[in-house]
Amino acid sequence: MLIVANIIKCIKIPTFVDLVPLNDLRGIQCIKVIWKHDVENSILLVMDSILKNTNLVTAIHAALSAGKSIMAIYKNDIAVEFKSDNSPLTLADKEANTIINAYLKPIGIPIISEENIQLEYGIRKHWKQCWIVDPLDGTKEFIKRNGEFTVNIAFVESGQPSLGVIYIPASKTLYFADAIAKLAFKAELENHNTSLENVISKSKQIFPKGSPSQHITIIGSQSHMTKETQGFIEAVKRDFTKVTLLTKGSSLKFCWLAEGKAHVYPRFAPTMEWDTAAGHAICNAVDIDIISQVTHTPLRYNKADLYNPSFVAAKS
Repeated sequence: MLIVANIIKCIKIPTFVDLVPLNDLRGIQCIKVIWKHDVENSILLVMDSILKNTNLVTAIHAALSAGKSIMAIYKNDIAVEFKSDNSPLTLADKEANTIINAYLKPIGIPIISEENIQLEYGIRKHWKQCWIVDPLDGTKEFIKRNGEFTVNIAFVESGQPSLGVIYIPASKTLYFADAIAKLAFKAELENHNTSLENVISKSKQIFPKGSPSQHITIIGSQSHMTKETQGFIEAVKRDFTKVTLLTKGSSLKFCWLAEGKAHVYPRFAPTMEWDTAAGHAICNAVDIDIISQVTHTPLRYNKADLYNPSFVAAKS
């Protein structure tokens, strides 16, 4: 079985291509497409990145399945509970979490999820690897029905996110990245029940904006525009002739930053590790740094305290 046979049918291929066998992936014969005239190079990069990384493949499937469940609930009345910290919780949060755990647990790597019971740091500090998950990031946006909510799944190694998947169920838009390989992609899908082949065929490599000259675009939180953030914006205005401010909910801000819709994302309001880990990986894949405003170093994960400090995300 050729895993990319269907891809070849659904994209326009130049007249001359070479099909080169790759090593088997779990018993599945794979091929790599080499374009003769440097056409559609991004599909080649996607294949290499995805087919070699089973953790990324699993995270993509988990995010799509969770997104399908979320949207089934989104269509109906939304019952809301409140946690001890007064943050909202819905059936969509719970069901998405159950689905994602079902995908990730068989891999045997510990999971930190917003909706799981958190283990003591005395146990977690020994973890060299872990998953960090927000099954429904932007629950407030979900309740408002504005579409700006996401599924976030990150794989963390030695305190840094190496893989990231963010799925926007309302628009069926998927972002995913391998931060080590420095590859990040966006796929606009037709449905949640889609094959890996279809994800690959729809994927386009994303890149951030270049360094701003006179015009800078800042992206901020739709729900958490603090005085500190306003102060940051005012300081930036002194250095640029034009400042454009965009606002988005959930981890969409990282996605827009990574695909070049903004230059910088300042965050001076509370976030948790599961709010940022997947977006951090996607941004790192395109050389965007997420810098703590306390330590002036990149955010770290699986800390004793799962709260993040204030940070600024911008191209290095």
